[in-house]
Amino acid sequence: MDALVFFVFVVVYLGMIAGGIPGLALDRTGVALLGAIVLVTFERLTPEQAWIAIDTPTIGLLLGLMVVSAQFRLSGFYTRFTTRVAELDVSPPRLLALVIAASGALSALLCNDIICLAMAPVLADGCARRKLDPVPFLLALACASNVGSAATLIGNPQNMLIGQVLKLRFDVYLLQAAVPTLLGLAATWLVICLRTAGNWTRETWTIAGAGRPFDRWQTVKGFIVLGLLVGGLLWGSLPREVLALAAAGVLLTSRRMQSREILQLIDWQLLVLFAGLFIVNGAMSQSGNLQALMDSLRAAGVDPAQPAWLFGTSVVLSNVVSNVPATMLLLPAAHHPLAGPILALSSTLAGNLLIVGSIANMIVIDQAARLNIRISWREHAVVGVPVTILTLAIAGLWLLILP
Repeated sequence: MDALVFFVFVVVYLGMIAGGIPGLALDRTGVALLGAIVLVTFERLTPEQAWIAIDTPTIGLLLGLMVVSAQFRLSGFYTRFTTRVAELDVSPPRLLALVIAASGALSALLCNDIICLAMAPVLADGCARRKLDPVPFLLALACASNVGSAATLIGNPQNMLIGQVLKLRFDVYLLQAAVPTLLGLAATWLVICLRTAGNWTRETWTIAGAGRPFDRWQTVKGFIVLGLLVGGLLWGSLPREVLALAAAGVLLTSRRMQSREILQLIDWQLLVLFAGLFIVNGAMSQSGNLQALMDSLRAAGVDPAQPAWLFGTSVVLSNVVSNVPATMLLLPAAHHPLAGPILALSSTLAGNLLIVGSIANMIVIDQAARLNIRISWREHAVVGVPVTILTLAIAGLWLLILP
């Protein structure tokens, strides 16, 4: 076992848990990048080996889909759509159902983090205008975006990674994940309705801005490109990353939408985090440390290659180190025929348990705070814990009956 590689690996994943390194101004992305730099500096990997360790198809897929999501944000679609939903003359429970359905559907095709970032302030403002308590609706947005993103292999970063590494078919996974996702969205509505107990009204003052002006043509253009992309994913033969990058190329070729504005909305931090973790995990695998670690776990009676252990370990790790690092850790053990849906559903649905369980949760909480709406960890847990337990139970039972 290479002691330095193992030390860097441990420090990096402890950094994933703590959100940084005490005493240093490093976040998770900085920790992962620093770990990769140390390994290359001390020649545990050559620069060429480090580049090879990065799964470029996954990075390409992420980048392409981020550009597609940015198109809808810049076109003002999210603002217009959320405003229209919030203004519908329906009862609060029906409005909650519409918010959950909209968040879940959009998150299945577009990045759930961007959905939350764009919709949260507009939704909060719409609730304030109707004198509705925005907290249940904001929690619904966060929970439904996580649940909905589990439906496809492009709904969130960890699903993209799983689909690419395990070479899962887009249509097959969609059929495997559709039922637990739909039932999970229904469970989310039920939990929040019970939690609210009919107390929907509350005087709230927000300071939401006007948002992006709506551009009909840019929105239509975005939907045309998205439709062609989904069609290509379902029935095309080109690799997913090529299709996503082609879609991004079409959207970047614009006379009105500045490429600078689009690229400013790309989550470069997430892409660097992926690259750093790929390098650290690659060094662990190449040194033999990863195999030794897996052997130690099996000797202790924990075998992540077995479906039940993979499911349970993914749930725990996703709430300890967050779902992307957890997925990277467990992918080498994903050998079971259903390992793809097991890992994708468990890591995604586990994100609702705690605020720190997913980036979408933290975005909604942060956006709410900016609008003078405080959502405590306790308020989130009252919804997040039962939603997580119910959705994981649904997914687990569904996976048991899958052929």
